Amino acid sequence: MNAFLISLVVIALSEMGDKTQLLALLLAAKFRKPVPILIAIFLATVINHGVSAVFGQWITTVLSPVVLLWIVSLGFIGMAVWMLIPDELGDESENIHKWQRYGVFGATFVLFFLAEIGDKTQIATVALAARYDSIGWVTVGTTLGILLVNIPAVFIGNRLADKLPIALIHKIGAVIFLLIGISALVQHYFF
Repeated sequence: MNAFLISLVVIALSEMGDKTQLLALLLAAKFRKPVPILIAIFLATVINHGVSAVFGQWITTVLSPVVLLWIVSLGFIGMAVWMLIPDELGDESENIHKWQRYGVFGATFVLFFLAEIGDKTQIATVALAARYDSIGWVTVGTTLGILLVNIPAVFIGNRLADKLPIALIHKIGAVIFLLIGISALVQHYFF
């Protein structure tokens, strides 16, 4: 259950102001059909984060525990730094027109899935699965974290995004990532 709660909170904080949240806002403004957009975001996230969690779990079988500890700990510390760098929406915004022919669901699914590849939430999912040894709880937690942030984005749109203190939220997320990374090292070497 610890893996679920930490995954939920860390990913929800990471997703605020993230490029995939910006993409959700754009898709909502373009298509104005929140239900198929949210279903597509859910499915794209479950698949992407499920594979990421499996990969994170697999890494634990091929690396020694000490090497894995350092990689995961430094990965969380690196994520803390990455959280402080604002995201921008790149090619995804231009690709909406290209993928529009597949309908609201198809365009959203493909664009959201592709935008998640290499995104901080995907990399965090790999690290969380490696750290907590729980593919299921990490996948459920990270998926719900994505939805927790994107449901209001899709329904409320830009009005809400402009009022949230994104920089503060990112700083809080960075502190959480930093604490997870440092605590893993402290637990290993001192307890």
